[in-house]
Amino acid sequence: MAVTIDSHHHYWELGRFDYSWLDEPTLEPIRRSFLPEDLQPLIAAVGIEKTIFVQTQHNLAETEWVLGLADQHDFMAGVVGWVDLASEQCEDQLLQLKEHPKFVGIRHVTQDEPDDDFIVRPDIMRGLQALEKHQVPFDLLFYVKHVHHAATVAAALPGLPLVIDHLSKPEIKDGRLDNWQAHFCQAAQFSNVYCKLSGMVTEANWNNWSAADLKPYVETALEAFGPERCMFGSDWPVCELAGTYSQVHQVLADLLASLSEDERQMIFGGTAARFYQLDL
Repeated sequence: MAVTIDSHHHYWELGRFDYSWLDEPTLEPIRRSFLPEDLQPLIAAVGIEKTIFVQTQHNLAETEWVLGLADQHDFMAGVVGWVDLASEQCEDQLLQLKEHPKFVGIRHVTQDEPDDDFIVRPDIMRGLQALEKHQVPFDLLFYVKHVHHAATVAAALPGLPLVIDHLSKPEIKDGRLDNWQAHFCQAAQFSNVYCKLSGMVTEANWNNWSAADLKPYVETALEAFGPERCMFGSDWPVCELAGTYSQVHQVLADLLASLSEDERQMIFGGTAARFYQLDL
């Protein structure tokens, strides 16, 4: 039986780092600390055995902090951290993190960069080349306006494992596919690009979403990437703005009900284990 994995969640501890982004009034429900002891009962309730933390800070200290948490909690299988991709020290930072057995990847909060073309800047691409050299996966955190860059990066760095977080945040609340689908599917043509079936409920109507709202986006991802390149992610605790952990897990399970058992096992564990090279 395959190990079940949540490929995408966060922690934060107010006062430890700069969480000023949580000051936005709409985020008040998640403006508190969320730590491993908060997550553990939630994953146990739905049968998730292992998890992967994903960075929120452009700060090496956050990565080190969470690697320390991973040492204390067996259910934490991997940590996607951060290095300064634009820095001459990028490779050195990467090599230092690679010494920890639970370090599995890198992410940058690309969606918040003022420059929409940040990810394809020459200095950033040089940093991504260091990731490719050392076979360290990279999470692409995009809005719809950025997703056309996924194919560009994938073509330039064919040896770099890439995963699109949250399907690149399609405008589910408005039911839009037209400004997203073509570029998203173009990225899927590159075998080094994967997709996280995550972050969807917070792109829908927080108070009134349904499985039907998410279905066209999940179907697009499955058709484009196949189960072997799709993975479940809760995006907890951000998901709490629109639904509980169990609701997020259940709605995806319902939407995948027509798949084979093997295909569902890929999405709920196998794909993430392979992509992040987890030692399970």
